[in-house]
Amino acid sequence: MPRTSATWAAPGRVNLIGEHTDYNLGFALPFAIEQSCTATVTVVDGTGLVIRSAQREDTVTLAEDDVRPGADLDWAGYVAGVVWAVRRDGARVPGLDIHVDSTVPVGAGLSSSAALACSVALAVQDVLGLGLDRDALLALTRSVENDFVGAPTGGLDQLAALRCVPGHALFCDLRSLQTRQVELDVTGHRLAILVIDTRAHHAHASGEYRERRDGCERAAALLGLTSLRELDMAGLASALERLPGDELRRYTRHVVTENERVLRTVELLDAGEPESIGPLLTASHASLRDDYRITVPELDVAVEVALRTGALGARMTGGGFGGSVIALLPAELVPACERAVAEAFAAHGFLEPRTFVTAAAGGAREVVPG
Repeated sequence: MPRTSATWAAPGRVNLIGEHTDYNLGFALPFAIEQSCTATVTVVDGTGLVIRSAQREDTVTLAEDDVRPGADLDWAGYVAGVVWAVRRDGARVPGLDIHVDSTVPVGAGLSSSAALACSVALAVQDVLGLGLDRDALLALTRSVENDFVGAPTGGLDQLAALRCVPGHALFCDLRSLQTRQVELDVTGHRLAILVIDTRAHHAHASGEYRERRDGCERAAALLGLTSLRELDMAGLASALERLPGDELRRYTRHVVTENERVLRTVELLDAGEPESIGPLLTASHASLRDDYRITVPELDVAVEVALRTGALGARMTGGGFGGSVIALLPAELVPACERAVAEAFAAHGFLEPRTFVTAAAGGAREVVPG
């Protein structure tokens, strides 16, 4: 039943492991975080959009014809893109006032954009009475990012925002879009996951991100594969010999080994051994640094300092070229790690990092007034 107003929240996410595997139809293991974006959508007269954010002073006002792919709308594109996708799929959309309020750090590799798009999509479909299930919402929000905004992501972030449950990571098969909840109990093992926001800003729509995706697709085509997901560890050495040039070999090696690391991490978590996944996290970072080449000095320094301070493992999380690092630590070492990273950043002349301890939270939910 259509409503005149609705409010929904969708979380950011930490990707525990499985980076740049999503658009290669591989495996990933994200979990939702407590920080989220809340969207309130209210029906108003006309057919235009009024978009406001608690984090910004400007108001974006759009006529119906202004809502089109390629329009330079900055952050508001993730909002307007939802309306565009709903209209494209045949729904009549009245005028809407959309107000968003987010606690997910922007540019930190914690999926602020997917949290924005998913919260708006859930609220829009609620006021319009579209009755979309979570699979349909996944397809819609992926289209917002890929087709409207033009960011070549693979769907991992939207899966996490829509399907995560508290206390669990989400084992994602990006080929089938099947998911499974995997218990992620770090506090019960006296561990903590520390997020280090390096404040080195990144953007998914950047040319570097697209270059990696294009390179992976080119490598798969040269190997006669639909995607690099079809290549496993047993066939990796032979495949690398058949690829021309160091770049395609490096990309391919990262994707295949990262898929293997995800599967091993899931095995260890299923066995109740979260303390054993640390070396896999660190190996993932080394692969992203040396093979995929998407780290920056801030990310590498944060990982190195965390490991020196006693972390069991640490890695960059998110699309790279900036963003955040996660460190798996004995809980009592968190303050020492935070101090050491801050001191190292000051010594290197980097911006002061932001840090917080996180745990696996729930996915998107309706926010009921009062």
